[in-house]
Amino acid sequence: MKKLFAIVAVMGVLTFGSTQLAQAQDAPAAEQTEQVAPADAPAADAPAAEEGGIHKEIKVKFIEGTASFMSLVAIALVIGLAFCIERIIYLSLAEINTKKFMGAIEAALEKGDVEAAKDIARNTRGPVASIYYQGLMRIDQGIDVVEKSVVSYGGVQAGYLEKGCSWITLFIAMAPSLGFLGTVVGMVMAFDKIQQVGDISPTVVAGGMKVALITTIFGLVVALILQVFYNYILSKIEALTSEMEDSSISLLDMVIKYNLKYKK
Repeated sequence: MKKLFAIVAVMGVLTFGSTQLAQAQDAPAAEQTEQVAPADAPAADAPAAEEGGIHKEIKVKFIEGTASFMSLVAIALVIGLAFCIERIIYLSLAEINTKKFMGAIEAALEKGDVEAAKDIARNTRGPVASIYYQGLMRIDQGIDVVEKSVVSYGGVQAGYLEKGCSWITLFIAMAPSLGFLGTVVGMVMAFDKIQQVGDISPTVVAGGMKVALITTIFGLVVALILQVFYNYILSKIEALTSEMEDSSISLLDMVIKYNLKYKK
């Protein structure tokens, strides 16, 4: 959890810093343009003002969508990405060369050196090594005890792999919901202006409609980004789970061979 908060803090600082830097760069440029450009030549500077890159366009749309709702969508994106990055790092560290690991364990058991096999499993990271260590700890208690231990601890390791995924799904659902909330508020703003002015003209309702559409777009984009990361995480979890199941079967075969050879 401390690592997760650290990731969130770093991403928040980077996001805030980049926004402030963009604003700081735009402000002197705008002031310089106002000082140098004559008042009667706005058309000549129009193409230069339009040039700014996609990041500037996103910043403009972010401000137009009102900070109250757009900030909530941005926070959902940052925290959701923090959970995704934490899961990706954890799952990447859980991956090992399974064939090489099982070969080392099998070679140690063929020599009858259970302690060496335990040391190999203890000094190897990942859920597969943890399951092997739990099974090797009970190798003298029979194949049934080893099997129960492997199955039970395999469920524990599967829970560790899926830890935090529920939070990712929460932010995937929250992002478009916040966007739709901004849509509803924008429509209410538009109807309030219609009621105040007493006229249904495009200029009256344009502001509220813009807020409604921009917040919805940003909410859906955030949800799509998080969904891509979430599907990638699920694919890695499925691969590791399948690897754990195959490795557990191989471990039981090794234990049977060891018992037949050394426990007659």
